[in-house]
Amino acid sequence: MKEKVITAMSGWVILPIVLILLIGGAYCVANQLIAPPIMVPIVIGAIFLAKGFLVIYPNQSKVLTFFGKYVGTVKTNGFLWVNPLYSSYKISLRARNFDSERVKVNDKRGNPILISVILVWKVDETYRAAFDVSDYESFVRVQTDAAVRKLAGMYSYDNFDDNQEEITLRSDTGEVSIALEKELDERLSIAGIEVIEARIGYLAYAPEIASAMLKRQQAEAIVAARLKIVEGAVSMVENALDELSKKEIIDLDEDKRATMVSNLMIVLCSDKEATPVINTGTLLT
Repeated sequence: MKEKVITAMSGWVILPIVLILLIGGAYCVANQLIAPPIMVPIVIGAIFLAKGFLVIYPNQSKVLTFFGKYVGTVKTNGFLWVNPLYSSYKISLRARNFDSERVKVNDKRGNPILISVILVWKVDETYRAAFDVSDYESFVRVQTDAAVRKLAGMYSYDNFDDNQEEITLRSDTGEVSIALEKELDERLSIAGIEVIEARIGYLAYAPEIASAMLKRQQAEAIVAARLKIVEGAVSMVENALDELSKKEIIDLDEDKRATMVSNLMIVLCSDKEATPVINTGTLLT
């Protein structure tokens, strides 16, 4: 079965009848127009009618059953009245946030990581939420945890090779969020749940490898910086030699040229300040 939306009668139509039965019956008994025993079924009838009153707030619903049989779902908000023999079950249609616990899982490379997700969801089909699962809120929590574990195993935490074009948990949050939403939507549709948004709320290496990974990231940053420095130094040395040759400031043979290149590279690539040496005489060979 699927959700069936029904329209309930306005409660303001039945409320005067209930009041007339109670107030009118009490008046008749007080003025001895009817015998007191007759008032008993009148009160019981008024109470029976009053049992059918429903108050439904915006973005809420009532699932109605008749002796175990699904009758329909009332989504109209206001003061309503239904068959007093119906049993009602309230289900909220409002959007809800769920921040999962941080779970420790292994990523695609086998590295232990800590990860949690933030899920925005709401009930889309009340019949499935009420009858296809035992507790739809608990179902959301368990299936979210399972989806997070599966997602972490599909992707690496980060790329260690700049040339490697691979989707990772840390750098490709958009693609990962889309995959997470798709996975959760497939799992939670059983309970009639609509996934509005899903994204990673927390992501970090597990404590036992966090220090080692931090050193590795620092080493990668240093190597990348050194590559930029060397690239710039080579360009500067090349320009310096070209200018010296064009202006004929000095005539360098291959050995002296190699010596100058070596000295310039050391000065430009060194992480410490260079100490210049001024030659005041002729170099002896």
